[in-house]
Amino acid sequence: MTTATEGVAWGMEGMLFNAKDGFNEGIVRGLKSGLLTAQDYANLTQCETLDDVKLHLCSTDYVSVIQNEPSPLHPSTIVTKCTQKVVEDFEMVRCAASEPLATFLDFLTYGHMIDNVVLIVTGALHERDMQELLDKCHPLGMFDSIATLAVASNMRELYRLVLVDTPLAPYFSECVSSEDLDEMNVEIMRNVLYKAYLADFLQFCESMGGATANLMREILHFEADRRAINITINSLDTELSRDDRRRLFSEFGALHPVGHQDLVACDDFDQVRAVMDNTPALHAITQKITPGNVDTLLEKHFYEYEQKICASCFLEQFNYAVFYAILRMREQEIRNVMWIAECVAQDCRNRVTDGLVSVGLENL
Repeated sequence: MTTATEGVAWGMEGMLFNAKDGFNEGIVRGLKSGLLTAQDYANLTQCETLDDVKLHLCSTDYVSVIQNEPSPLHPSTIVTKCTQKVVEDFEMVRCAASEPLATFLDFLTYGHMIDNVVLIVTGALHERDMQELLDKCHPLGMFDSIATLAVASNMRELYRLVLVDTPLAPYFSECVSSEDLDEMNVEIMRNVLYKAYLADFLQFCESMGGATANLMREILHFEADRRAINITINSLDTELSRDDRRRLFSEFGALHPVGHQDLVACDDFDQVRAVMDNTPALHAITQKITPGNVDTLLEKHFYEYEQKICASCFLEQFNYAVFYAILRMREQEIRNVMWIAECVAQDCRNRVTDGLVSVGLENL
């Protein structure tokens, strides 16, 4: 039972939160109500052409960005336009945000920045066209000097010439070396940057306390565990040493520290699965995996678990985790639309439901 003192404290927290961030939270909760429903997905999976997909999306929140697109359509066009809507809504909230929400929202863009840097550098290694690479970058991860990434030949130059003036600079200290930029080193760089970024984000969320700290702790611990598992699976049968594998793991999460020690010793997927089975927070995920394309299935179940966590954030009041959650929900929604559009374009409608992940979890 809530005491009178606790009730007053809760009321004060609500008034202070609403005075600064209530408008933006209202926008976010409105965006959640605009997520595609189960009926929307049922209708989309029955589409026979991409024009049918566009027609149905014109009855959703995506109407403003998709309605004027001419035929013939391509799946990438639909995805780009849907992403544009998400970015526009994010920027609207970001422009209206004051501190500390503004910094929290900035943190949400850093992961996309890391992915964009890796995309550009990897593309440059394969001598891909720069404009083509820039077009594939996520809009939330863009920065002024991104096009100059291709001039760097090693990690030190990459930092000195480009990244020193970006928000990623503090995370790059462990990457600065004279090593050449090859695909292995670039992937190591990605994981080192993510490790530092997640640790910094977690520290920031913990400093805010309350529901934000509690909810974001669960979210970021799960993200750290997911990355540790993916790093292990992707490094099997590669030149990456076990010590190097361990250094890429975050220093928190349900797997830390015992599970990390076990992952370092893994030589195949069955051993990785055994480690997950021994971790209560991850055991439910492995129980859903059946023989087949285990990597794809595992990724899908990771996304499903992430959506469950994100949906639960909306059951709490006065927290910033809903801003993280709505972005992840809408990004998953776009992945679903992309899957449907690709299946329709490639005439694989018999597989259209295979790659879909429940978003919003209306039954929660």
